[in-house]
Amino acid sequence: MKKFVILIVAAMVMILSACGTEQSNGTEDGATELVKDGALTFSMTGQYPPLNFSKDGQLTGFDVEIGTEIAKRMGLEANPVTNPWETIIQGLKAKKYDAIIGSMTATPERDKQVDFTNPYYLSGAQIFVAEDNTDITSKEDLKGKTIGVIQASTWKDMAEELSDKVKGYPVDVNALQDLALGRVDAVITDKIVGVSAMNEKDLNIKPIGDLLNEDRVSVAVAEGNTELADAINEAIQSMVDDGTYEEISMKWFNTNIMEK
Repeated sequence: MKKFVILIVAAMVMILSACGTEQSNGTEDGATELVKDGALTFSMTGQYPPLNFSKDGQLTGFDVEIGTEIAKRMGLEANPVTNPWETIIQGLKAKKYDAIIGSMTATPERDKQVDFTNPYYLSGAQIFVAEDNTDITSKEDLKGKTIGVIQASTWKDMAEELSDKVKGYPVDVNALQDLALGRVDAVITDKIVGVSAMNEKDLNIKPIGDLLNEDRVSVAVAEGNTELADAINEAIQSMVDDGTYEEISMKWFNTNIMEK
């Protein structure tokens, strides 16, 4: 009888140990389970230069380099993949990839479906003026000035609150080109769009003042996967702390886009 009881107890211990091991491997408590062993698989559209795009058959851009560095600091290989934007969250929920590192703004609506890390860059509505303009240094200086914006955009609404002279454009690049030529006094557009145009189009313009609104662009992971989110946050912070983040940002934008 004693032997029988001992055998039952031993069996129960083995079962409990197995359950504990299963949880620690992330099968029941939301811990990290990677789509591809030994790799961080992260998604983007691949159609948003200079943030993510294809060149010579390879994905490249700021997002790709940030994702690659995150994977490296987690002791993993980087495995960037593409997915159409309209189904990119569904792909994450279907476990096609581990994360979205594709310039996704963390919004309350999206936060209902996924979990977001701390931001890996900040964007939002930014005022741009000609590089030699010293008269306009903040939004308060725009009263009575001609502001260029994309037609039917939220930036147009912002501009109309700051000046009674607002000029609409079909695309923001046209507005920024007119700004460099002195045809408008200022342009309000997305910070990253403006900074990219400064570099790619070699426009003599500059950002001034604070962002008029703030977009916190973050990494998205599956809802409840706090272990992966924490590991990514740790990797991003270490990149900021040792200067690697700024090096990558300067390479692509000639400025630190983590700063407002």
